[in-house]
Order: sequence, then structure tokens, then C-alpha cells
Amino acid sequence: MLTERLRSTAILVPPLLVVLWFGGPWLILLVGLAVGFGAREVFRLLAAAGYAAFPALGVVLAIVIAISEPISALPSGSGLLLASIGVLLTGAAALTREDPRDGLASFMTTTFGALYVGLLGFVPRLADQAPAVPSGALLEVLGGDRGWVLVLVLGVWAFDSGAYLVGRRFGRRRFMAHISPSKTIEGVVGGTAAVTLVTVLFVAGLGQAPLHGLLLGPLIAAAAQAGDLVESMLKRAAGAKDSGRLIPGHGGMLDRLDSFLFAAPAVLLYVLVAFP
Repeated sequence: MLTERLRSTAILVPPLLVVLWFGGPWLILLVGLAVGFGAREVFRLLAAAGYAAFPALGVVLAIVIAISEPISALPSGSGLLLASIGVLLTGAAALTREDPRDGLASFMTTTFGALYVGLLGFVPRLADQAPAVPSGALLEVLGGDRGWVLVLVLGVWAFDSGAYLVGRRFGRRRFMAHISPSKTIEGVVGGTAAVTLVTVLFVAGLGQAPLHGLLLGPLIAAAAQAGDLVESMLKRAAGAKDSGRLIPGHGGMLDRLDSFLFAAPAVLLYVLVAFP
């Protein structure tokens, strides 16, 4: 299991680091591709769980929600307008169902699936809103955009790795066993400690007070854990072990995105509040 996780990380890390370095449109492109693959998996899981949708419309709507607002060439508010058009089209498609209850279910399921995966769009928004790195900071070369996205990425990975290693070695008491039987309280504590340590060090390297890391670390841990559990709930309802077979050791794209879907908006909210 650990070998497969390391192999998956080795596959994902190099292209991610390249994209983060170039940033800008490359980050938006990566997010759009990830959302497209993730949305396909979400609608397959929803169908397996008995919730009919309009998958093609849902995938397009998810991508629009995720990337339209961060594209600087578009006028302000274009993202909301395009998303609204997508919702209207979904509503129109729902009217074609003979049973109004089926139409309502399809409308709600499609909109939910698109909004859920579209949360990844907060990653490029974080890059756009991140505070500048003070002159002389250890990681000044990264800049605020790349630096704070790395805080998010490394924080989620630290939580996932810490929770897995500590839970595997010391885990005794179950946590949310009705959703994910393998989770333990000890694992959650270990993951929270790991992400807090990484966040403190990295935030300090970006020239900010370590206190921000002490506050942000547990926030990332809580959001990442919630995101992981929500995806586990979806897979459990669908009777699936993984969301797909795209990535060795981690199943589908959604299995890699789940924690980021909740952690990305949480980190952005913290940045907006702490660095107005």
C-alpha cells in the first residue's frame, strides 16, 4: 500500500511542480483538466448510487465553474454569468424527463456534481489573491502565488501522509467508521500535527509570522479530512472502492482531489481574512 502511494506521488509531483513554477495559465489549464476527469468520475459514482444526472452538461459546467473566473482576460463576473447559463441549460434539460420527480432529481444531481468538483477552482483563485512575499524572505523566489499554492499542496499531502503513517502504526480508536472504517482518531491527530509542522515552516519561509502556520495547519487538516470523508460517503453510497483507475495506488482523479476540494477554499478564506 505504501509502495503504491509513493509510486503515485512520484508520477504526480514532477508535472505539478513544473506547472506551479510557470503558474498563470498553466495552473488554470491543469485545474481544468483535473476537474474534467474528476467530474466524469463523480457522475459515474452518482449514477451507481442511483442518482441520475446529465453527465456531459455536468462536466462542462464543472469546468466553467472552476476556471472561468480566474481567467483574467474575461470581464469581472463572467464566471458567475457562465455558470448561471450552465445551470439554466441543466434546468431546461431536466424538463425533458417525463416524470417531474426524475427531472428534479437530475437537475439537483447535475448541479451538485458540478459545484462539488468545481471547488478546485479555488486553487488558481488562491494564487491570484495570495499576499506578496516580503523582501529577504527565505522563499522569496517563489513569490506569493506559487508559495501559497505550495502551502496548500504540501499541507494536504502532509496531513494525508501523517494520518496514514500514524494511523497504521498507532491507530486504535475508529473515527467516522460508518463512512470510512480505516480512519482512526490517532491518525487524524498525527495528520494534524504533520500539516501544522509543515505549514509553520513554510509560512515562516514566506516571511509571515509562524502563528499563521499554527492557525492554518489545523484548518487545512479539518478541511482536508472533511473532503476525504465526503468522497468516501459518495463511494460508499455507490458501492465503489475507488472513484476510478486513472492513477496507480490512488484509483481515480477524484481520489486525489477530494481533500483539495475543501482545503482550497478554506486556505483562500484564511488568506483573505488574515491578509486583507
